[in-house]
Amino acid sequence: MKKLVAIILLFFIFPTGKAAAEETKEPEIISEAAIVTDSESGAVLYAKNADKKMYPASLTKIATAIYAIENGDLNDLATVSKKAAEAEGTRVYLEEGEQVPLKKLIQGMLINSGNDAAWSIAEHLDGNIEAFSENLNRYLKENAGLKNTHFVNPHGLYDENHYTTAADLAKLTNYALKNETFREIYGTKELKWTGKSWDTTIFTHHRMLKGEVPFEGVTGGKTGFVDEAKQTLATSAEYESIKLTAIVLKAEYKRDIYNDTKYLLDYGHSNFETAELSSTEVFPSDGKTYTTGGANIPITLPKGNYEENITAKGKLQIKNESGRIIQSVKLIEDKQDEVVSSQLNTDKEPEKETTGYYGKAGLALFLFGIFILVLRKNLKAKARRRRRRV
Repeated sequence: MKKLVAIILLFFIFPTGKAAAEETKEPEIISEAAIVTDSESGAVLYAKNADKKMYPASLTKIATAIYAIENGDLNDLATVSKKAAEAEGTRVYLEEGEQVPLKKLIQGMLINSGNDAAWSIAEHLDGNIEAFSENLNRYLKENAGLKNTHFVNPHGLYDENHYTTAADLAKLTNYALKNETFREIYGTKELKWTGKSWDTTIFTHHRMLKGEVPFEGVTGGKTGFVDEAKQTLATSAEYESIKLTAIVLKAEYKRDIYNDTKYLLDYGHSNFETAELSSTEVFPSDGKTYTTGGANIPITLPKGNYEENITAKGKLQIKNESGRIIQSVKLIEDKQDEVVSSQLNTDKEPEKETTGYYGKAGLALFLFGIFILVLRKNLKAKARRRRRRV
């Protein structure tokens, strides 16, 4: 029985997907490291030195922001210390003893890149910079899944032990973008600021976000610079068929980080789209069937020709025309057919009553029924994905 079911399932062939556009040449990037990913699926669409240890400068503040949002009370008042007020670099001019809501500190840090605000956040949450850094690194590993990141401060001023990678920063940003409060602050272009020492309007430093470097779809971003890191830039963008996260690290000039980001975003939304693996979709392979385990999973598909296959370990792989794996999704083996088969083998009474011609016909009808059910599931699921591509 198991062999017959397996033979029928082998008739299902996972097809090669096609779309109207063909994948274009990959972008030529000047920055030392760069990556663009699908913000929802996490698929890497292009990478250059993405796993190389780099200094992030103020892109560190993305980590400080999401850590503070998820671990603090945004309405709490933080008291600014003397050390925080005297922080080096860009500031929002906090004064010693000033009390500021945690959310406002996060806004001053992300929008205007205030190092004094970042320092105040760290002290408010964990008492001192050392404890904050230890807790932040643990949080980034356990919650965001970062493997090649080690931060020793909340703001990104240079330290040889303060490093990350473009890949980790993209993964971190994608994680943070799932949080509504983070998305709101990350995408803020300007904000009226009333402080103890000054009343003003603070503006994002990200030129694409505030329109100085026009580019369609940009929804948020963070800039960074210290001498050792050079120019760094994180950018999020949203298009009809895909959301993107771009990271560029270590460029000599600002024009280079913005040009590189344009190339990355244009390449991403011109050649890829986000689809979804349905929780009801069935994937047959080598006599086995797989599912998503009951969850809807976002995936990234090339708009040109691509190949889908399932490995012997049950991973769904999406490959582009050149054979590069765009995304790999771990599927769950569906044991239902084996259970049904086992039950039939141990049920002796039906076998006595359905011997001979009618028994064989009944068996054939049963197997045909399984074939039709699996076929309908696959056709419906493929139709849904085809509609997403259209």
